[in-house]
Amino acid sequence: MANVFKNYTTDGAGTALATVYTVPSSTTAVIIGANLANVTDAQIEVDVLLGSIYLVKGVPIPANTAFSMLDGKIIAEAADTIKVQSDTASSVDVVLSVLEQS
Repeated sequence: MANVFKNYTTDGAGTALATVYTVPSSTTAVIIGANLANVTDAQIEVDVLLGSIYLVKGVPIPANTAFSMLDGKIIAEAADTIKVQSDTASSVDVVLSVLEQS
C-alpha cells in the first residue's frame, strides 16, 4: 500500500461551488489540513463540503486573514469530493493537505 502526501490548491474560489479535490479511484484519503485564505478587503463567509455534507457552513473569515478548518483528520473514500464556496466572487484561496493511501 503506497502512502503519498499531497497538497491541492484552488485560488480565487467564489460564489459557485469549486471542487478542490476528488479522491482517486482505489484510494483512501486522510485529510490532514485545510486552510482558507480571504484574499479580499472585506469579511466573507465560506462553506466547505465533503460530498453533500458540510464540514463548515457560513464560517466568517475577516478581511485579509486565513482560517485553519480542521481540528482533526477526516477520511474520504474513492470518488468523494471536497468543494468550497464563498458568498463573494473570487475571494478565497484554499490549500488542502492530504495523505493518499492506495
